Amino acid sequence: MTTTQSKPGSDGERRVVANVLRGSIGNLVEWYDWYVYAAFSVYFAKAFFPEGDATAQLLSTAAVFAVGFLMRPIGGWALGRYADRFGRRAALTLSVTVMAAGSLLIALTPGYSTIGIAAPVLLLLARLLQGLSVGGEYATSATYLSEVASAGRRGFYSSFQYVTLVAGQLTALGVQIVLQQILTSAQMHAWGWRIPFLIGACGAIVVMLLRRGMDESESFRAAAAGEQAESKRGSLRVLLQYPRECLLVVGLTMGGTVAFYTYTTYMQKFMINTSGISKGTVAWINFIALLVFVVLQPLAGGLSDRIGRRKLLIFFGVSGTLLTVPIMTLLAHTGNAFAAFGLMMLALVVITGYTSINAIVKAELFPTKIRALGVGLPYALTVAIFGGTAEMIALALKKAGHESLYFWYVAGCIAISLVTYYFMRETSAESTIDADAVEAGTVEPDREPVAARF
Repeated sequence: MTTTQSKPGSDGERRVVANVLRGSIGNLVEWYDWYVYAAFSVYFAKAFFPEGDATAQLLSTAAVFAVGFLMRPIGGWALGRYADRFGRRAALTLSVTVMAAGSLLIALTPGYSTIGIAAPVLLLLARLLQGLSVGGEYATSATYLSEVASAGRRGFYSSFQYVTLVAGQLTALGVQIVLQQILTSAQMHAWGWRIPFLIGACGAIVVMLLRRGMDESESFRAAAAGEQAESKRGSLRVLLQYPRECLLVVGLTMGGTVAFYTYTTYMQKFMINTSGISKGTVAWINFIALLVFVVLQPLAGGLSDRIGRRKLLIFFGVSGTLLTVPIMTLLAHTGNAFAAFGLMMLALVVITGYTSINAIVKAELFPTKIRALGVGLPYALTVAIFGGTAEMIALALKKAGHESLYFWYVAGCIAISLVTYYFMRETSAESTIDADAVEAGTVEPDREPVAARF
């Protein structure tokens, strides 16, 4: 059996790189499709909802955005279970197929003026499909990248999940900038917003074909060939045997997901509606800031392989708790593009302590037989409750005239997660992935995790 956990420089290491790249390209397209909705909602809000003030229409699109998150736990359960039973590759291929269907539906649905209430209903249906897809994508890609990575470099390789996640958002913004340059504002509102959804649907179909050529992870192959019966892999009954780990995933995720959707997705609307910066300038601020953010992910992930995961999480927890309110308050009162960029960049440096390693930390908590479901379901539930409602809460508080309360809400969520980070163990020192790899014979049993020496 060919191993993907060989020494650096070997043929096995090159296979690791090849599999990470294949998995990452698909992850990028999935998240591009997911974020195109947020990036272009300022243009298609009028198409799907009745006339009203701009904030009310954005609030309606934000509500649909939040409802899409309700499907993520179902996706985390269904596709996580599927991945644990039938393989990571099969689940990743299925998830991108569902995403293609959702994007195509949004691209082709007529507006409210043409088909009335059916327009927002179809938009909601498409978003539910996308939520199902992305719920399963996170769990399966986090599991796959963690399992195929070389021992001792899992923090680095698994960080590419957020590299491609953010790159998907970056690509969505890039498409937005290009369209803003070649189309008028009227054309963007009328039909130009449909183009990025068509691009996403086509890209997802291409990835669906590419993912069929990915290698299955050695950890899953060993589990499938061993004594673990298919009926015991990926079942809720087995997952309930790990209550502490599930609660850890919830605690790990709560502050991180609220901060991530605040500092990235909502930040664009915040700068336009509150700071008063033009849409075009905001698009460039977001694009450049997220480009730097992408570069930070593997650097921080590699650092975690040397110093451990817990220290980076504590950095995020302390910094996020103390700096969120000042950053958002200052940003609300500046119309200067350079100042806005600096404040957003500071927020993204803070969140890097979470984003770069959150996938590997969760994957290191569960054994192979339940890893995809264990990572996916509690994570998706937490994201649905906190991440999916972040933008809606922010806009609702703004409409009520109490926008600053949202800043404290974000800081409070991060503070709760900080408690989890402080009391948790160092997962890289006691990784279940290493234990499973030793049992499968893909690493030497006397290997000491790097972080355990610090």
